Amino acid sequence: MKIRLSEIAARSGVSISTVSRVLNEQPGVSQHTRRQVLTAIDVLGYDRPVRLRARSGGLVGLVLPELENPYFPRLAHHLEVALGRLGLSPVLCSQTLGGVHEDDYVAMLLEHSVAGIVFVSGVHALVDSDPARYQRLLDLNLPFVLVNGALDGLDAPTVSTDDGASVELAVQHLEHMGHTRIGAALGQLRYLPAQRKRDAFLETVRERGLVPDDLQAHDLVETTAYSVEGGRRAAEILLDRGVTGIICGSDVMALGVIRSARQRGLRVPEDLSVVGSDDSQMMEFTDPPLTTVRQPAEALAQAASEEIAEQLAGARPHAGEVLYRPELVVRGSTSRAPGPG
Repeated sequence: MKIRLSEIAARSGVSISTVSRVLNEQPGVSQHTRRQVLTAIDVLGYDRPVRLRARSGGLVGLVLPELENPYFPRLAHHLEVALGRLGLSPVLCSQTLGGVHEDDYVAMLLEHSVAGIVFVSGVHALVDSDPARYQRLLDLNLPFVLVNGALDGLDAPTVSTDDGASVELAVQHLEHMGHTRIGAALGQLRYLPAQRKRDAFLETVRERGLVPDDLQAHDLVETTAYSVEGGRRAAEILLDRGVTGIICGSDVMALGVIRSARQRGLRVPEDLSVVGSDDSQMMEFTDPPLTTVRQPAEALAQAASEEIAEQLAGARPHAGEVLYRPELVVRGSTSRAPGPG
C-alpha cells in the first residue's frame, strides 16, 4: 500500500515535510516527533520502510558458509557466547552446496527485522564480489559485520585473521626445524584469504632464500578445494617436487595431505612435516596431533559482537578492516627435516 504523506501528517499532527524527514531519516526531528510519525504509520495500517522497523528482540543473524569444516561451528560457538553476554541472541544461517544462498538468508532476516547480521567467510570473501549487496544494508542502517574477508570500495566494519602472519609463522617454524623445501597447499584463489596466503607465502620464501635451485617460487604452491580431497591432490603434486614440509590452508586440507603421504609410504612427521590452519576442535587428537596456526576465533567473535552492540546503541559503524594475529600451536605433525637419503 502506497504511503500518503498528507494522511500521516494529519494523523500525527506534524507537517508533510516533517513526515518526509522521518521516512528518509534526515536530521532535525526530535525523538518524540519521530515516535509520533511512526505510530501514525502503524495505526493507519501502512508497512514501515525496512530501515524504520523495530528490530526484533535483539536477534542477530549469523550467516556461515557451512558447518562441515569444524572451524565454523567453533567460531559460531564463540559468537553465541559473546552475543549472549551483550544481551543479544544469534540466529544461525548455514549454507550448503546447492542450498539457500546468502542473499536469500539476508532477505529472510530482514523480513523478520533482526537487529543485525554477522557474515562469516561469505560472499564478501570472494575476490570479485559486488559490494552493492552490503552497501544496501549500510543504506538501511542495519548493523552488520564482515568476518574474514574485505571488499574494496565498501566502508563496512570488518574483522579478519592476519593471513600473511599465519603463513609467516608456519614458514618460520619449518625453517627453524631445518626444512629448505617447503610447499603450500591452499584454497581456491577466488577467496581473498587464500589469495593473501599465497602472496605472503611467495614473499616469505623468496625473502628467506627458501626457493630451491630446481624450482620457481610458484612451483611450491598448489591451490585447490578446502577439503580432505583437495589437500590430498595438492600433496601429490608437491611431494613429486620433493618438499619435506607442507603448509595447508585449513586443518581439513592438512588431513588430506597426511593421507596422501601415507599412501606413498611416507611417515608424518619423520618424512614429511605438515602444518594446518584454524586449530579446529579435535586436531590435538588426530594421528599425529596436528601442528597448526590457530585463528583467533574468540577475539574475532568478541570484536564482531561488540561492533553490533555499539551500532545498536547508536554508534556509527567502524569502517575498515581490523586484523587479528594468529598463534602457532606446535604438536606432533612437524619435526626436524629428514636427512639425506
